Amino acid sequence: MKIKPLKDNVLVQRMDEDDEKKVGSIIIPDSAKEKPLTAKVVAVGSGKTMKDGKKIPLEVKVGDKVLIGKYSGSEVKLDGDEFLILREDELLGVVE
Repeated sequence: MKIKPLKDNVLVQRMDEDDEKKVGSIIIPDSAKEKPLTAKVVAVGSGKTMKDGKKIPLEVKVGDKVLIGKYSGSEVKLDGDEFLILREDELLGVVE
């Protein structure tokens, strides 16, 4: 299934952080772990439409690595994978 975000929305997928460290024999369940704050842009909308009808293109593009807020966006499941849809102004920055 493919999805194309509308207007100034962006579809991102959280990136797994592989720097887990085990301390002793304590096992932390997945539900208690913090979600990663970095994500990869999978799809972008056409841009923001201003009141005068002009379209402003988005600053991010597909493939960009971005920082997202802890509680931002709406979670969506597509073909078994988890994604977030959020507005471009909810993005905190682009990782270079």
